[in-house]
Amino acid sequence: MNNPHVNKKLRNVILTVSVLIPAAVAFLFTIKIDGVDFSFLPPIYASLNGLTAVGLLIALIAIKQKKIDIHKRTIQLCLVFSILFLLLYVLYHMTSESTSFGGSGAIKGIYYFFLISHIFLSLAVIPLVLFSYVFAWKGDYKRHKKWTKFAFPIWLYVAISGVIVYFMIAPYYCQPI
Repeated sequence: MNNPHVNKKLRNVILTVSVLIPAAVAFLFTIKIDGVDFSFLPPIYASLNGLTAVGLLIALIAIKQKKIDIHKRTIQLCLVFSILFLLLYVLYHMTSESTSFGGSGAIKGIYYFFLISHIFLSLAVIPLVLFSYVFAWKGDYKRHKKWTKFAFPIWLYVAISGVIVYFMIAPYYCQPI
């Protein structure tokens, strides 16, 4: 596994995926599918963000207690939650009009702070999490730990801020009659 060619290949795959995911999401946002109602999805994908946050905290506790198998399985579950979140989020936005935040004053500034930081950090977290995961998978725990110092707090922030953004925008979703 320490073959430099394999390392370079994995690095290139991670970097490619880290660019392709946001590009694909941006492209898919330009597609609108009419006649399908997925208005029920926002609380589901917000819950997936919440489950990711809880899972990340469980994984942290597990690794601190040297429960490596629990840590590993919990992180894998967090990856599944994050992938499902992304799929449902894109599906919702391909079938629904964007919702505008209706608040004003300081609350509007707070909302946009969370939204913008959530979006930008969700872009940054992709390669951080993937590199961290690959280092652990390869048994390179020194590099895994080094990368996780950045990946963990950012991933946790993205998961929590996603839930905050959902609760702040939820009153403004168009409800079907």
